Amino acid sequence: MAKVASAVAAALVLVIMVVAAGVTGLLSAFGGQSSRPSATAIADIPGEYLNLYRQAAITCPGLDWSVLAAIGKVESDHGRSTLPGVRSGANQAGARGPMQFIDSTFTQVTAGHELPQSGTRRPSPYNAQDAIYAAAAYLCDSGARNGRDLHRAIYTYNHADWYVSKVLAQARSYRGTASTAPIPAASLAIAYARAQVGLPYVWGGDGPAAGAPGFDCSGLTKAAYAAAGVSLPRTAQQQYDAGPQVPSGEPLVPGDLLFYGHPRSAIHHVGLYIGDGRMIDAPGRGKTIRTGPFRYAGDDYTGATRP
Repeated sequence: MAKVASAVAAALVLVIMVVAAGVTGLLSAFGGQSSRPSATAIADIPGEYLNLYRQAAITCPGLDWSVLAAIGKVESDHGRSTLPGVRSGANQAGARGPMQFIDSTFTQVTAGHELPQSGTRRPSPYNAQDAIYAAAAYLCDSGARNGRDLHRAIYTYNHADWYVSKVLAQARSYRGTASTAPIPAASLAIAYARAQVGLPYVWGGDGPAAGAPGFDCSGLTKAAYAAAGVSLPRTAQQQYDAGPQVPSGEPLVPGDLLFYGHPRSAIHHVGLYIGDGRMIDAPGRGKTIRTGPFRYAGDDYTGATRP
């Protein structure tokens, strides 16, 4: 009997271990910051927002950035929605900003959590950085920390089971293969830039996430690398000066920034090299973001940098 009892006990322990492993797997499916953005995420999420989702998720151990991004998608299409309450005012429920916070909830969260780079400025639910970091804190306090109860955390954000299911499904579409090996920043930048082809050139434009219908040349390259977690200066001249320079005669590689004009003080254009002698750029007024050869008749190409 003792041997039978021991065998049964061992079997029960094994079953418990298997079940526990399964539960852990389910809870960790959206845990940590190891997931890569999928092609869907890169094409759909503005670079500035993608960067903020990934950075804010780090403040809550066990919360994957894709859950934050999914909430941003469902609530406001990453700030692109023109519905009342996204950029000004409030919707019928009193929610405001890209993450659709009720005033009392936003005040409660920001009172208990210091938001980055706010300084003496009062946090605003309309500010994408404030809203996304506050959403991460709210989810963390509501059960997302260490994957404890992600379902409850999302349900707390919006009390509806359909909402939880929609957010989790969207998050799954945003998650690429989990890996400890990062995708090269250049690949993410190129994927983001490709998704903008066809948008109009807009002087000073920083893209739809910033309220512009399109980009200018340096706004595009800045947003593309922001999607990869790399910060670039704003203007073409500043980006050229930031380097590092690709030595003259060295072959270009995809992701290099290509500059036109005089290197010291008159860089007037920048494009993103994608290989095979081609680039993506926002060429000028009256035109749209395009792919094309990086050398063309009458150009004044001056060199490249490799962020």
